[in-house]
Amino acid sequence: MRQAMIFAAGLGTRLRPLTDTMPKALVPVGGKPLLAHVIERLQAAGYERLVINVHHFADQIEQYLRAHQNFGLDIAVSDEREQLLDTGGGLKKAASLFDPDEPILIHNVDILDNVDYEWLCRQHLPEEAAVLLVSRRQTKRYLLFDNAMRLMGWTNTETGEVRSPYPWLRESEFTIDEQLTVRAAANSSLYSLHSSLQAFAFSGIHSFSPSLFRLMDRFPDRFPIIDFYLSVCHRSRIVGCIKDDLQVLDVGKPGALEQAEHFLKN
Repeated sequence: MRQAMIFAAGLGTRLRPLTDTMPKALVPVGGKPLLAHVIERLQAAGYERLVINVHHFADQIEQYLRAHQNFGLDIAVSDEREQLLDTGGGLKKAASLFDPDEPILIHNVDILDNVDYEWLCRQHLPEEAAVLLVSRRQTKRYLLFDNAMRLMGWTNTETGEVRSPYPWLRESEFTIDEQLTVRAAANSSLYSLHSSLQAFAFSGIHSFSPSLFRLMDRFPDRFPIIDFYLSVCHRSRIVGCIKDDLQVLDVGKPGALEQAEHFLKN
C-alpha cells in the first residue's frame, strides 16, 4: 500500500494575515484548500495511507478532514500541538503510523508541482534508503552528488559553507559552474581524488524508507530532515532523482497566491 506524509504543521507566517485565523493547509487556492490539492493528487497516484502533522490551528485541519470523510483514505494525524518538530522531527514522531515495509513519499502542504507521484514511487529501488527529487535549477543552496547520484554533501554558494560527512569534501576548495558541475581547485583533495560531483537544487519532495527510522534514535525531537540525510549519507544509500522539467511553486512565499492560481490553470 502506497503511503505518504504531508507536512502541514507550520505557522504559515509568510501568508499573514490569512494565517492569523486559519492554518496554511486550509488557505484556498483555485477554489479549494492547499491540503485538498495535495491529498487529491496523491489519491490519484494510488496513495491510500496518509499521515498529516498538525500544530497551528490543528483543530481546524482535523475538522476539515472529518467533514470530508478523510477523502475516503486511511488518514492519520500526527499531533505536534505541544511543539513544532521541523521536518525531521515530525517524521520521526510519526514513525509508528507507517507501514515499516513501504517507502514514504514526503510532501509539504504549501507546495504545488508537476510531479507524477506514481512515477516517483517507481524510482525508489529496494536497495535505496531515500530518493530526493532534484533539478538543475539555479539557486544558492545545492545538494552535491557523485556520478552515481549518491548524496555527498550540501553547499551554500553565497556563504561558502559546505556540509558533508566526508572530511575531504568539507576541506576542499571548489566552485560550481554554469552547468552545475563542481570544479575543484588544483591543490584541493577533491581534485587529487579525481572526483566529479554534480550540484542540484532540492525540490523538497522525497521518498523515505522506514529502514532509516532506526538511525534517527540519536537525533533530538526537533531537527530538519536535510540535516539527517547529510549525517547518514555515508552509511545509507541516499540518492538524487533528476526531473529536468520540474516545476515547483512555494505557495508559502509572499505574493505567491496569485501565481498559484495561474499555476493550477496551466
